[in-house]
Amino acid sequence: MKVSILMGSISDKGISEKVTKIFDKFGVEYETRVISAHRTPYKAVEFAENAEANGTEVIIAIAGKAAHLAGVLAGVTPLPVIGIPAKSSTMDGLDSLLSVVQMPKGVPVATVAIDGGENGGLLAVQMLSIKYPELREKFKEYKKEMEKEVEKIDYDLTQQA
Repeated sequence: MKVSILMGSISDKGISEKVTKIFDKFGVEYETRVISAHRTPYKAVEFAENAEANGTEVIIAIAGKAAHLAGVLAGVTPLPVIGIPAKSSTMDGLDSLLSVVQMPKGVPVATVAIDGGENGGLLAVQMLSIKYPELREKFKEYKKEMEKEVEKIDYDLTQQA
């Protein structure tokens, strides 16, 4: 199983590190690249055209401002594409969010929150868990861990009163 994480710019590295932290926790194989929809458009199209043959099963595209990377990739590949809009200096990332989420009919991009690297990674894990049952079990455990963390926080808070 392999996820390709594409950043439109190296400035998106902090978000990609949130994704890879999730993948490391779940044991998901990944690659991380910088490919721009605007500055290297032919490379983006070539990547998307060959992703399936190269063993990629899900693509995550991180981009800010005129965040067209996810849409360009989704327009070419049959693979699922998850878009993570990056917060930018303009409009606090709302421009990025709208660029990623407002896709035309026939070109779906699953979109998570602005700078939502963790959820982008978790959504990819859920998608892969359809094919890989061991990921489904790990995801169930992850949800139990979250529940325990919240219960501990609540317990600690109520004991202080």
